[in-house]
Amino acid sequence: MLKVLIIDDEPLACMLVQEYLADFPQMQVVGVCHDGFSGLKAIQQLEPDLLFLDIQMPKINGFELLELLDHQPAVIFTTAFDEYAMKAFDQHAVDYLLKPYSQERFQKAVKKYLLQQTAVNTEELLTSASQSPQQQDRIVIKEHSTIRIIPVNQVHYIEAADDYIKIVTADGHWLKNKTMAAMEKQLPDQQFIRIHRSYLVNVQEISKLHPMEKESYVAVLKNNKQLPVSKSGYQKLKEKLGI
Repeated sequence: MLKVLIIDDEPLACMLVQEYLADFPQMQVVGVCHDGFSGLKAIQQLEPDLLFLDIQMPKINGFELLELLDHQPAVIFTTAFDEYAMKAFDQHAVDYLLKPYSQERFQKAVKKYLLQQTAVNTEELLTSASQSPQQQDRIVIKEHSTIRIIPVNQVHYIEAADDYIKIVTADGHWLKNKTMAAMEKQLPDQQFIRIHRSYLVNVQEISKLHPMEKESYVAVLKNNKQLPVSKSGYQKLKEKLGI
């Protein structure tokens, strides 16, 4: 028996999924959640094989929920999210049901899953999702059982830390299981620059640049923190700051 979890803030949408799933006796609905916080807890407790996941929800959206998972089940999105944006996710073997959808379209999505039973390729999916404006204004972090939402304009810089990234603000720093390359694509490029292979910096936090030896530089932030600047990073800063 395949375990199914439904996460959608619309009760009628959840009922519709349950009704349509009656045609698939090999699938059992083990839970229904109406926001991302309760959905995250249910995934950890119930370990479903498949999620029916809405994107636009209160508190945290569907993409942010996926970022917080240690182990990703397969996902079928049930969403009113822009159709053209959703097209980009097809290449990652993630199906989606654009609301309002028919029972025939629902069955097609489920049969696709049953044939493939492929877990979501989260890194590639979230890289695509990061191009949407909804994903560029905040960063979601899980600290044990707590979820922290950090507005990107509060971030001073981001540093590579082995398999994680360290997000630094005036209030402290937090680790997130994400690559620097993926984070760079998510952040607004008019505000953040990759100044070094290990550093992304909020250009609004830079107070000055100091030259070092061999055409290298150091960026001094408003809080006096010094960050190394590579040669290519310096060129990016020159273009962005007009120096």
